[in-house]
Amino acid sequence: MRIESRKMQISSWEEAEALAGRLDAEDDLAEFRGKFHLPRDTNGKFKTYMCGNSLGLMPRVTTQRLQQHLETWGQTGVEGHFHGKEAWLTIEDATSTLSSNIVGAKSPLEVVYMNTLTVNIHLMMVAFYRPKGERFKVLIEQKAFPSDDYAVQAQVKFHGHDPESAIIRLRPREGESTLRTEDILGTIERERDSLALVFFPGVQYLTGQVLPMAAIAETASRHSIPVGFDLAHAVGNIEVFLHDWGVDFAVWCSYKYLNAGPGAVSGVFLHEKHAHNKELPRLAGWWGYDRKSRFQMNETFIPQPGAYGFQLSNPPVLASVPIVSSLELFEEAGITNIRRKSEKLTLYLETLLLKFVGSEIEMLTPLNPEERGNQISIQLKRANLQKVQSFLESVGVVCDIREPDVLRISPVPLYSTFHDVFSVVKCLSDAIQKQGLHN
Repeated sequence: MRIESRKMQISSWEEAEALAGRLDAEDDLAEFRGKFHLPRDTNGKFKTYMCGNSLGLMPRVTTQRLQQHLETWGQTGVEGHFHGKEAWLTIEDATSTLSSNIVGAKSPLEVVYMNTLTVNIHLMMVAFYRPKGERFKVLIEQKAFPSDDYAVQAQVKFHGHDPESAIIRLRPREGESTLRTEDILGTIERERDSLALVFFPGVQYLTGQVLPMAAIAETASRHSIPVGFDLAHAVGNIEVFLHDWGVDFAVWCSYKYLNAGPGAVSGVFLHEKHAHNKELPRLAGWWGYDRKSRFQMNETFIPQPGAYGFQLSNPPVLASVPIVSSLELFEEAGITNIRRKSEKLTLYLETLLLKFVGSEIEMLTPLNPEERGNQISIQLKRANLQKVQSFLESVGVVCDIREPDVLRISPVPLYSTFHDVFSVVKCLSDAIQKQGLHN
């Protein structure tokens, strides 16, 4: 059975489970589930994992890949920099090339993996937040992820401005949980003479809303305002076309949907139009130096073109290998196919939530599949969040919570099944029932 419309007629748990079975039988990406390590409980039973928006699962090939590099280190020492399929001296080429299609880069030179996410926010703001005269403000969202907010505040203070007056925090309208496109674009237009930078998420971490990145970039660029995005919840989740949209820069982590492991190396996109701008402000390091003459140890810094020129130190090889392992799975599956399954998974999840626990929740995530990714966030009206979470954990369901009352459910197309979604909603219904809150 194919989901071609917004309407899914389900009247019972039996029908819901039967539909899950049919959808799983038709799943073109079903084989990829077997390519990941799936968490188990102490009795060896598989857990129902819906937390890929917090930490993605580990590809099975990662262990073998890491072992190969450990053996290379042990057997060859420093020569591992120069030999092998992923020679350490140029390992960033592998991650950049494999990521280009996922982020919509024109060429690998627009992409590099380095540092961690907040560090890269700082590095990109050094380059693109250049307050001058009346243009000194930064536009962000009111509910930005705290680390983003802290970084923006720090950069504003570094330039001698007061965050209270230099940061515009856009909030949803009263009674709404997500930002409206017209409000975002209207704010850019209204504040165009005061803005030095526009910086938004691609996907909002709490609600799962996909923001209108193309429209934001076009509006900001029309007024010569640099625009950047935090794509922590977007890369590997939705399709993005950063080059075509004219985005100046973007940053993301790789431990969520990219499945590269806890604290994994962050990614950076720098648009081609800035690739050869040697005057672009930057914090420089030797790995950003022109590769052909890096080891001549010259005093004058000559940057590599593109995102590569923002590297500081040589890449952490053992942290880069898991990224390569995961990105190869994305290349095999295809980001378009992944996105297509994501829309089906979340539509099925939405349908079950509204049917079976709809009276006890508020949907924080947009109902339009084009305006959300893998994550659906719900706000509990009466049920106690901690008690619900405790019950879910006791029956092997792994979800993510945000105090005081938000549950984030994230089925991931590469390893989640429709029956996983069925199980989560059934267990959530049981958890609410256990508190005596079902009507």
